[in-house]
Amino acid sequence: MRRTSGVPLYRQLRAALEAEILAGRLGAEGRLPSSRELAQTLGVSRNTVVTAYQELIAEGYVTSLPRSGLAVNAEVRPSAAAVAPAVPRFDWDARLAPVLDGDLPISHRPRDWQRYRYPFLSGQPSADLFPHRAWQRCLRAALEGPSFWPSLSDLGDADDPLLVEALCRHILPARGIDADPSQVLVTLGSQQGHALVAGELLGPGRRLAVEDPGYPDLWHIAVRTGASLVPFSVDGGGLVPVSALASCDAVAVTPSHQYPTNVTLTVGRRRQLLDASPDLVIIEDDYDAEFRYAGSPTPALKALDRRGQVVYLGSFSKFLAPGLRLGFLVADARLVAALRERRRFQVRHAPGQQQRALALLITSGDYARALRRARTILRDRWRRTVAAVETHLGWGPAFGDTFPAGGTALWVVGPPELNSRALAAAARGRGVLVEPSDTYHLREPRRANAVRLGFASIPTDLIEEGITELRNATVRG
Repeated sequence: MRRTSGVPLYRQLRAALEAEILAGRLGAEGRLPSSRELAQTLGVSRNTVVTAYQELIAEGYVTSLPRSGLAVNAEVRPSAAAVAPAVPRFDWDARLAPVLDGDLPISHRPRDWQRYRYPFLSGQPSADLFPHRAWQRCLRAALEGPSFWPSLSDLGDADDPLLVEALCRHILPARGIDADPSQVLVTLGSQQGHALVAGELLGPGRRLAVEDPGYPDLWHIAVRTGASLVPFSVDGGGLVPVSALASCDAVAVTPSHQYPTNVTLTVGRRRQLLDASPDLVIIEDDYDAEFRYAGSPTPALKALDRRGQVVYLGSFSKFLAPGLRLGFLVADARLVAALRERRRFQVRHAPGQQQRALALLITSGDYARALRRARTILRDRWRRTVAAVETHLGWGPAFGDTFPAGGTALWVVGPPELNSRALAAAARGRGVLVEPSDTYHLREPRRANAVRLGFASIPTDLIEEGITELRNATVRG
């Protein structure tokens, strides 16, 4: 036993005795030494031994024999025959489901990204964007007065009605979407929305059209249902619709800011998608539409939907915090009802207090104020990132001469010989985190000479310094 350990001595002793009991090595015929004898042998107080023994008795490892002291419970004491042979490990590999998506790229971001000085990561907003005081106030209010029970009750398959109303009245109209509560489902982020839709609408024999480059997590979600992926190219106008689209069961798009190139899907192509087939399900991921830094925001694709074929996914992760795991889905009421039932048997609903706090944040006006502040900060970071890339790297956007003015990341293309994965490894040693381009490509050969630079996670005053370090990693890497 270690006296310098933070674990109390009696717990160390209790754990050691338990291990000896289970291994069948404790005492002749399972008898334990007296508390006084063991205390003297180990050089500890008798109270330490007595407390350890009491826990073992309470948990059934040891029994007290009248006038005979303590003995190992016969039910847990292994026999000599049982101790000798090796016990084969349970074969979990034979029980696990087959891996259908093992050959797809996947993004691995450091969990401790905050300790890096220059984290150019997407989807990880910095702490200074989060409305700390307003959120704490709303969390407290969610446990007071009329909000108490809605926050802590089991809602079954329902969502907090105050949050659904706030989405319909305050959030969706800004995207040009008119929806009623029967068409809205609260999700644990947009990724759960994708998983629910894929589980309900995809499966073996179904074909999902996807953007390439695109969103790797969506590819994994879809392929795990047994569906096939049909990659579509992306250019300066977003996804390029071709005739093969009509043969697909669904298409997943990021119209506002294409993931990862950040380009906006043109109005003409939006019409083409909607007219491609009356049977085509269109899954619209509007993940960071709030952040546009020049001109007017483009209405959501869902705003043009007359057939009810568009499933709209929204998220609060890119602005508030990904750890809150809150998003929403808007679709035809019949589909929402089916997804609601599917969600019920998975997680029931999102945490009630989180839902109510977010509803209060929105209805109080604090959400809109925080969003305006975040938009101002991110506009400045976008400008500084663009300027630093042009000045210190001399690289450019994937399409055209200027970077799209929106979103929370840049898709930056380097010279043809650039190996962005090697660059990312070299830059990480300098405290710079960037995402290599091959992760975002479905088809071979996967583009290797681009990087995705997120600017929401890095402090504004470190952007230029970070890009300079990235340049140095390029030269020396």
